[in-house]
Amino acid sequence: MTYDSLLALIGLAFTAAFTPGPNNALVASSGANFGYRSTLPHILGIALGFSFMVFMVGFFLGALFEQSQFMREILRWGGAGLLLYIAWKIATSGGLSSGTNSARPFHFIEAAGFQWVNPKAWAMAIAIPAQFITGENQVLSALIVAAVFLVVGVSSASSWALAGQALTRWINTADRLRWFNVAMGVMIAGCVVLIFLE
Repeated sequence: MTYDSLLALIGLAFTAAFTPGPNNALVASSGANFGYRSTLPHILGIALGFSFMVFMVGFFLGALFEQSQFMREILRWGGAGLLLYIAWKIATSGGLSSGTNSARPFHFIEAAGFQWVNPKAWAMAIAIPAQFITGENQVLSALIVAAVFLVVGVSSASSWALAGQALTRWINTADRLRWFNVAMGVMIAGCVVLIFLE
């Protein structure tokens, strides 16, 4: 990979990772509801899960998903359904002050596994290999792409979780926390709409 290609990859990774999307809304909500430390497994699950996904798609699965419209549609509709379900659960949760003991942050495995049903993650994982993974040095290229997304992913998810945690000073009442959770749920649902408009 050339120096110019690496700079382009880093720029793309920052743009993709820091813009609002399902992962960022989830970690912001988790940071607000549970704090940064409890959200850390979620952050690492996103970063490692997506990086592994990019590597696997770039090395093995890219051609299959590029050629199969049926596979892309199943993934798109299944992922959209899951995202809408998560959006509903967040929007209707009362947060920590609701008195329910069922609320908890994502575990590492849940966050890593979520990448495999997240339509935005799949769109990126299919598009990136076509641009940056070269045929003559496929393994090294795939590892570089995965490493860039790992570093940027941890930075982005941490930033969103810390922003959510910082908001806890403002959302210190049950009503404000409820409205924050509704806003995060609406943001996730909006991401689903945007995915289908692309």
